[in-house]
Amino acid sequence: MQITRQADYAMRAVLYLARLQNSNRAASNIIARDQSIPPSFLAKIIAQLSIAGLLSTVRGARGGVSLARDPKDITLLEVVEAVDGPIMLNVCVGKQRICGFEDDCPLQTVWCDVQNELVTRLRTTNFAQMAAQERAAI
Repeated sequence: MQITRQADYAMRAVLYLARLQNSNRAASNIIARDQSIPPSFLAKIIAQLSIAGLLSTVRGARGGVSLARDPKDITLLEVVEAVDGPIMLNVCVGKQRICGFEDDCPLQTVWCDVQNELVTRLRTTNFAQMAAQERAAI
């Protein structure tokens, strides 16, 4: 399993904005440059995160991108799901539990447990925590 590049870029962009003081905006081209994200790809990601209510955008010379909520109120799970959709490690862990082995498969329990642990970790980690960790490491 590997996180998509889109989700990685989205998390780095949100973390970049979480580092800014007093909900300041940043130009998307500056975010793209500083985070090594292709600008056209970042524009798509920003649009997705805006639709999800995680980012706010303002056009114009004094415009830019900012967090729509406080960094402590934005979780890693929200960002991943905004760009990639719900996390599903295997088809047998989804609501429909599509599996040819039905209830006889011991792997289903493992996949469900692992997915629950991952989702819980992403749900309980917010961008204020991530920014604080980064500041502490410097």
